[in-house]
Amino acid sequence: MPSQSASICTGRSARVIASVFTLLSLLALAIEATAQNYPSGPMRIVVPFTAGGGTDILARLIAQKLNESWGQPVVVDNRPGASGTVGTAFVAKATGDGHTMLIVPAGYAGNPSLYKKLPYDQNRELAPVSWLASGPLVLVVHPSLPVNSIKDVIALARSRPGEINFGSSGAGTLPHLSAELFNSMSGIKMVHIPYKGAGAAVTDVMAGRVPVYFMNILQSLSLIKAGKLRALGVTTPERTPIAPEIPSIAEAGLKGFDMTNWYGMLVPATTPRDVILKLNAEVARSLRLPELRNRLGEDGMTVVASTPEQFSDFVARETAKFSRVIETAGIKGTL
Repeated sequence: MPSQSASICTGRSARVIASVFTLLSLLALAIEATAQNYPSGPMRIVVPFTAGGGTDILARLIAQKLNESWGQPVVVDNRPGASGTVGTAFVAKATGDGHTMLIVPAGYAGNPSLYKKLPYDQNRELAPVSWLASGPLVLVVHPSLPVNSIKDVIALARSRPGEINFGSSGAGTLPHLSAELFNSMSGIKMVHIPYKGAGAAVTDVMAGRVPVYFMNILQSLSLIKAGKLRALGVTTPERTPIAPEIPSIAEAGLKGFDMTNWYGMLVPATTPRDVILKLNAEVARSLRLPELRNRLGEDGMTVVASTPEQFSDFVARETAKFSRVIETAGIKGTL
């Protein structure tokens, strides 16, 4: 027969287990209630760059639709600085209630490799909501450069190693990484000339002082049509609907080349799963509306509207790709 002490222990264990189940049930009910009541107040979309860029434009489009759907104020909060890490750190440390969101461009995936010490942990402090949209950069050259194709650029750079310069909007930015991947895959060595922002870089490219640049597709089209720049290839695997006459770099001579410009949404990692799913569903619905899909299409962007898991897997692949490019090129960022 079991001893009295064993019976007492068994009874205590049963009570502990019952208490744990009760607490878990209450927690589940609380999370469910949070999701049902979400959003319960003003919302904020943090853009870790200045106003006017692609990240900011997308954030404002989404903010407007969330406001219309949920009837809550949704503000866009521009927090630029340190290559986007200031605004990103702000969201990583924010309360995880779904009312503070972050929209980042592709460069987000390169930051862990570019900077030795970030003020946040991308894997532990931020949770994916959705891969929002993607689109290409375009490799443009000044008309004075004697090239008319991707193969021409490669041949010229091989014949003049270290003599052909390319510009970028800063060390570690997508234009910079695109050119370094181009260097690596084609076995050439064009020389990096970094600028403090896209505006200064484009000015020098148009003046012919720096002949090669990987440029935002929207910014480049009017200059290409005016004959001020020559387009040789887009950085996505396929051609872009906004300029179908421009081949992809992959099809034009550098098979496998892919440096897609993309945008994604994240929230603090402490945000309840049900809240993330509710936010994901509404953001996806908004992005698929014809007016948003068409508006982004005019900017050369294609709506993706993924699940959180799809975005998480995509960021992991992009992080690994950027890490290889940064390591091969020996790029070092400073905050």
